[in-house]
Amino acid sequence: MEPGKIADVYPLTSYYFGSKEPKKEKDEFLSDRILRMKSNFMRDGLRRCVEGIILVEQFKHPHVLVLQVRNSFFRLPGGRLRPGETEIEGLKRKLSSKLSPDTVDPEKEWQVEECVGMWWRTGYDTIMLPYCPSHAKMPKECLKLFLVKHSASQTLKVPKNMKLLAVPLFQLHDNAKTYGPIISSIPELLSRFSLNFICN
Repeated sequence: MEPGKIADVYPLTSYYFGSKEPKKEKDEFLSDRILRMKSNFMRDGLRRCVEGIILVEQFKHPHVLVLQVRNSFFRLPGGRLRPGETEIEGLKRKLSSKLSPDTVDPEKEWQVEECVGMWWRTGYDTIMLPYCPSHAKMPKECLKLFLVKHSASQTLKVPKNMKLLAVPLFQLHDNAKTYGPIISSIPELLSRFSLNFICN
């Protein structure tokens, strides 16, 4: 990526926040998730996932919008792609599912920009790595992170069983204990960008 890439950041006060019907969690326990991943891998092969990095400004600092699930762990909005679905199409669908009013057209609501990071899972129960090891002949999952640009004013509605938090970059940096290795890597991934704060 060329140096000096600019990312526009709008103030958090530009957005209206609401709630919508809860999204049912597919897995209650880790063992359930592993069984589902094994079944899907046997049917579809490599699990392809996408997540979006959405930046906002608050108190003159860049923040990332993060979902908190069950008051216990954090994730970026996104999820698994359907077979044959492109990364851009799938991420727009997932962003709308997690963050938009149900009546919104995903194609018009979100502008997905470039991929800024890629993570790999080599086994069903292993942690994700920011590279694919040479010995991993059949990795089980590939996750791509995309920078997402949105409009200057937008309505965001989150399922009632989740919370949407604006977390400052300095709080994410080197904080894998709280946010996990992927979310805590975002400040480094964005260090190649010049952040352009846009006032109301």
